[in-house]
Amino acid sequence: MSNTANGANSTPANNPMKVITGVVRLSYANCWEPKSINGGAEKYSVSLIIPKSDTKTIAAINAAVDAAIEEGKGKFGGKVPNKAALKLPLRDGDIDRPDDEAYADSYFVNANSNTAPQIVNKQVEPILDRSEVYSGVYARVSVNFYAFNSNGNRGIACGLGNIQKIRDGEPLGGRTNAADDFDTDVDDDFLS
Repeated sequence: MSNTANGANSTPANNPMKVITGVVRLSYANCWEPKSINGGAEKYSVSLIIPKSDTKTIAAINAAVDAAIEEGKGKFGGKVPNKAALKLPLRDGDIDRPDDEAYADSYFVNANSNTAPQIVNKQVEPILDRSEVYSGVYARVSVNFYAFNSNGNRGIACGLGNIQKIRDGEPLGGRTNAADDFDTDVDDDFLS
């Protein structure tokens, strides 16, 4: 498969459970500092919004999920369970987030990791300015799928690998720029 800026590569380094996405949009981007979600352990995390038109990335994710189910069958009692009985990571934004315009006509995957992702630009140079990568930015992301069976919950989870920023996007979540918030023509009299 292609490994270009627009295409997904389903089996990097011959790992059938790893996917390098095509261009996706980041949402709930906690990629600089780990955050606790619902009282759990602090993790780096991001929601990847994948346009339904990106059939290469969607097919690569489905193939990786199938490989993770096969690889993890030991966690499922030694046999491959019916997919309908598992919690799967690829979700439909039109169904699961109908009131969020950013998820319209898209699928999404929530990825997380205990370790910080490497965050790079198009030239694969490290991005150090945290304001460069935010919810709303467009990026390619490496993810890894794996089976889990914990406390009666069985399924396939998505591990966050690395992030490559491709281009800026409209910030999600109402975030604004400080230059837009504060007028540079401040009346000094308010301090007296």
